[in-house]
Amino acid sequence: MLVICNACRYCEGYCAVFPAVERRRAFTNADVGYIANLCHDCRGCYYACQYAPPHEFALNLPQALSRVRAQTYAEYVWPKPFARLFERSGTIVSLAVAAGIALVLVLATHLQSSAILYRPHRGPGSFYAVIPETVMITAGLITFGFAVLALAIGWRNFWRQSGSSSVAGARSLLQAAGDILTLRNLGGSGHGCNNRDESFSQSRRYFHQALFYGFLLCFASTASAAFEEHILGRIPPFPLVSVPVLLGTAGGLGMLLGSAALVWIKGKSDPAPAAKALLGGDYALLGLLFLSGATGLLLLALRETGLMGILLSLHLGVIFSFFLVMPYSKFVHGVYRSASLLRNATEHETS
Repeated sequence: MLVICNACRYCEGYCAVFPAVERRRAFTNADVGYIANLCHDCRGCYYACQYAPPHEFALNLPQALSRVRAQTYAEYVWPKPFARLFERSGTIVSLAVAAGIALVLVLATHLQSSAILYRPHRGPGSFYAVIPETVMITAGLITFGFAVLALAIGWRNFWRQSGSSSVAGARSLLQAAGDILTLRNLGGSGHGCNNRDESFSQSRRYFHQALFYGFLLCFASTASAAFEEHILGRIPPFPLVSVPVLLGTAGGLGMLLGSAALVWIKGKSDPAPAAKALLGGDYALLGLLFLSGATGLLLLALRETGLMGILLSLHLGVIFSFFLVMPYSKFVHGVYRSASLLRNATEHETS
């Protein structure tokens, strides 16, 4: 398939994939995995391709690269026995969320009496009156630390096995960072993605940015809250007009908007270029991200009511579940795509 693209070259200006294809005359398995993760699924090549169905070649590059991406997720995962989770990631995400919520609710119920769990708490330390600080921090560090370790090892495996042996220079790092932060390749050839048909739209790129930056703002909110508590000695919950709350509110709204809009776009999109077997994992991850933002905002809005204890347990259950499934869900596409963009920038600089 890539050999046909290399001979045709009609789509060479569409995205980073086709220049990467043109730099090769033959394709190893590592090359195909790298190119698949470099693809942002903008689908412009599918509608422009003269060899797409109903042509006898039936070339469907977006669908084929989506399937290869899923194979790379399982190939580079750590620990290796967990690779089979990618085969049913939609089910795994759902079960993990349910288990996480149930576990935190059970712990909260048994650690505190119902009188404490269901009555309003106000002022510094009110969260810890429901769930002890040591329990909350220990569970968060274990789940998040495991996720970071698994993702880092997966990134290393992908980088090594995809043939990326050269050291990236400063220019390559800056180029890759720009491509990642702007999601430039979701702009297709400059007009946007083909979300539904041959018409172009920037909506998918903008809502991806809302979700991406919303997630980063929520992470920044958590980091700033830890700094204020453990360095400055200020005990949460923090005032509405404070750095952690403002960052978390903006981030939560971005995650809600981005995840809901991307679900809508997927539901309306042309199914022909999609790998239908992988859609369950896509929807599961977007649903989990939506729940993460929604439960956080609900907790903020109702934190001085009798619902705070249940909402805190619910939110922590969703977050801890999210941490656990991050390395085994569609979330890893961001890790491998970042590595591919860095390799692409390095190849471009040295070519």
